[in-house]
Amino acid sequence: MKSAKRMRLVWSALYELARYELTIALHGSGRLLQQLRRQSIKPRETDQEQTICDAVLLATCFYFKPVLCLQRAVCTVRLLRRYGIVARLVIGYRPSPFFSHAWVEVNGRVVYGSAAYQKRLQPLHVV
Repeated sequence: MKSAKRMRLVWSALYELARYELTIALHGSGRLLQQLRRQSIKPRETDQEQTICDAVLLATCFYFKPVLCLQRAVCTVRLLRRYGIVARLVIGYRPSPFFSHAWVEVNGRVVYGSAAYQKRLQPLHVV
């Protein structure tokens, strides 16, 4: 049963990766961020946080092209929220030399991405 749930999560993550690609191609990043802002969250107790993050990581291995941090973070946030976990997408940057990165936070703790970025980069956008 556990492996069936994991496989469902991986398939959901692959769907979210494809959905990201389609939204960006047809409507641009503004629509993507708008969708994230409007996504409803029904908070509930769950211990699937790490399982969901692992499923997204595994899905990126099977995806047909390289997956960058923003795409991974958006997909992770969508899945976490779908399972009742209040997650935030954070896009951070360093002005000089310019560098940017996206990660996922739950209760101020980085769950997908490196916590080092949270300390070293200034938040540019939080959804």
